[in-house]
Amino acid sequence: MPDSLRIAYARGVTPGKWARIWGERFARHPLDLMQVSPVADAAAELAAAREAGAHLAFIRLAAGEVQPEEYHLIALYEERPFVVAPKGNVVEAADEVTLADLGGEVRYPFDDDVAVTIEVVAANVGVVVVPQSIARLYARKDLVARPVADAEGWRVGLAWAKDAPEDVRQHIDEFIGIVRGRTANSSRSEQAGKPAATPPAASGADRRPKRPAQGRQQRPGRSRRRPTR
Repeated sequence: MPDSLRIAYARGVTPGKWARIWGERFARHPLDLMQVSPVADAAAELAAAREAGAHLAFIRLAAGEVQPEEYHLIALYEERPFVVAPKGNVVEAADEVTLADLGGEVRYPFDDDVAVTIEVVAANVGVVVVPQSIARLYARKDLVARPVADAEGWRVGLAWAKDAPEDVRQHIDEFIGIVRGRTANSSRSEQAGKPAATPPAASGADRRPKRPAQGRQQRPGRSRRRPTR
């Protein structure tokens, strides 16, 4: 069994919560977290993760994007679409916008060059609709971000290859269990099945029989002596 588990993740995804739990339970087998460059295409994210030697990958799928057949996938949550615009844009006055509200704007596509696109938007040239986590990742004082009510969002999931090596499958199962909320007591790991610790046997001194209880203890402040005549 390998000493570590390698996990890739797309930009904006934050696996820190699950990594922390793993560290608490399996300190002898550290996680190796790696961010992959692709951000908007699940197939490209998985290809990059596999090339980097990752055993699992947190990926982002666009609406309607099909899960690759050679991978298992657990759907985790959905990401809302947010429009990122320069400070002072009309969207700043709204709590939420629609695609019709963006009709007069230059709209850039969300792709792997999103960091460059954000710089262009900050220069007051157009807007871009991105997942909420990406809007947070690239948040800055000269930009505003608002949810887009009628735009299609994204799904974030955890994927791993169906042909994962035998020697790492136990680690993969353990991490999947953590993501699904399995507790330490229900873990399938080396921790599971260990008997509860028993207290050490009492020493000779501790085995001495207890002395029988004496008569009722005299209340403080009261004497049983009879007064003298």
